[in-house]
Amino acid sequence: MNSKLKTSHITKLTLTGLIVTLGIVYGDLGTSPLYVMKAIVSGATAGISSDFIFGAISCIIWTLTLQSTLKYVLITLRADNNGEGGIFSLYALIRKKKRWTFVLAIIGGAALLADGIITPSITVISAVEGLNLFSNSISVVPIALLIITAIFVIQQFGTKLLGESFGPIMFIWFLMLGVLGVSQIVNYPQIINAFNPYYAVKLLTEYPGGFLLLGAVFLCTTGAEALYSDLGHCGLANIRVTWIYVKICLILNYLGQGAWVLNNVGKIVGGTNPFFMIMPHWFLIIGVFISTAAAVIASQALISGSYTIISEAILLNFWPKVKISYPTTIKGQMYIPSVNWILYAACVCVILFFQESSNMEAAYGLSITITMLMTTLLLSFYLRLRKIPIFYIGIFLLTYLCIEGSFLIANLHKFSKGGWVTILIAGIIFFIMQIYQQLRFIHIILLKN
Repeated sequence: MNSKLKTSHITKLTLTGLIVTLGIVYGDLGTSPLYVMKAIVSGATAGISSDFIFGAISCIIWTLTLQSTLKYVLITLRADNNGEGGIFSLYALIRKKKRWTFVLAIIGGAALLADGIITPSITVISAVEGLNLFSNSISVVPIALLIITAIFVIQQFGTKLLGESFGPIMFIWFLMLGVLGVSQIVNYPQIINAFNPYYAVKLLTEYPGGFLLLGAVFLCTTGAEALYSDLGHCGLANIRVTWIYVKICLILNYLGQGAWVLNNVGKIVGGTNPFFMIMPHWFLIIGVFISTAAAVIASQALISGSYTIISEAILLNFWPKVKISYPTTIKGQMYIPSVNWILYAACVCVILFFQESSNMEAAYGLSITITMLMTTLLLSFYLRLRKIPIFYIGIFLLTYLCIEGSFLIANLHKFSKGGWVTILIAGIIFFIMQIYQQLRFIHIILLKN
């Protein structure tokens, strides 16, 4: 079977395509329940009340709706470059008319690559931390380092079975999220009040430090940008259909975690993770195993996404030409040795530096808000080129600059607590891209003269 046939087999709306999409697209978005509610509960500076939990989960629900669903699934996925997605593909669509926007693309791409370093680290260590419920003497860091090492070592052999093997695991993962959530919702049905945006507004305006909690809430949608980047791997129809299932399971799990918190306020101490607490004790070891498997898949997806970003950067002359291998004939399956080992070294340093997922939460999210803002700006230029009425573009810009600007301000509060790490990494990547781009301009001018 040739590459085109294999690509068509994956991107068309088929059962196989849906399963493959679950395995490729939702690693980051899908594993966010591992740490989002934990971060929110830790930020409850004025105590935990029903209004606080209703407001926090309402923020999550409406973030997933406005940011992930409306902006990315319904609008941004339409901006494909011959079937490909991602911030560099978006730039490629407008560069003939708006060449200066390469600066926006480089900023967004650099921040997205920085996110690709912190995501595997926080996801894997969050999953492994579930073992501490059995014994506090279990050392999480060595186990996390072993898993991360294995993930990066196997990259050179290709990821041909990525969708075929990971898809069913992610289906089970999301099913587990939904079932666990429902098991807690029945114990506190009032939690469905969280669908009312009134509680979100009340949290942000009345709760002490409520606005800053957006930094924790934002973690629920950090994978939306990666979702766009995987458009070429899975196709528009498969992503839109699977998102319905994924979103339902995610919201059920967040509601379930909130219900557990309100039923067990007195049991919450520093470091309590509601995600693992909603599991029956007999299911805990199974739950930790499935969580770790999902974390591995999430890490794999981010690493593959980083290869794609670099390969697109090379084509756009944003990155020096480096060796690219194609271990399989599946579209999008590539291996870039230099990128792989740089990412590995960076992930190891992040794990050793932060030690715990709660420490990483501060570093996570800040860089990806920058990417999302750059995508919003580039998308507005694309919509204009598509002759969308400027009135609608204005509404789009106003809405998402306000939403993402609020997330950025809330995340900047975490800069000194670890957010500087991803900004530093993004800054280094941006510097390399910018310098290489300027050298290309100089080279072209010299050739003309």
